Amino acid sequence: MRSSSRSALIIFFSLILALSPTLPLQAEEGTIVDGAGFSLFNTESIKGFDEEKVERDPVCDLSKRPKIAKVEPDDVKPGDKVVISGENFGTKECFHTVTFSASPEATVNYKFVNDSTIEATVPDAKAGMSFLIIVAGGGSAQSKPLLIHSK
Repeated sequence: MRSSSRSALIIFFSLILALSPTLPLQAEEGTIVDGAGFSLFNTESIKGFDEEKVERDPVCDLSKRPKIAKVEPDDVKPGDKVVISGENFGTKECFHTVTFSASPEATVNYKFVNDSTIEATVPDAKAGMSFLIIVAGGGSAQSKPLLIHSK
């Protein structure tokens, strides 16, 4: 669209908004209010907040990107346990998941130990090189490759 056409449209819509009647403050049952996209009847408003819920919600530090320093052992087979060491894994509530690139769809059983240690069980994966990926509150991190042997 050319600049002059865009300017004309902006002026046109500005005039429509300026000349249109104001919206009613209250709608009758079943009334559709322009711009609302749905009926306002029986729509519950947002009321306050639950202080106890706010206290229980975790505060995740999104500014600290996780880093994987090492995975031990780095020569494994499905069912083996590995220890992931690094930093900025966050808290148990803010840590999301562990995956292996050789089996991205598989659910990985893991145990959050602390901000710098996770224990995980290698899932059924095809043999070969694989990366271990973690996702924490501050983002994701990928390990150096590890070798997965067949069962």
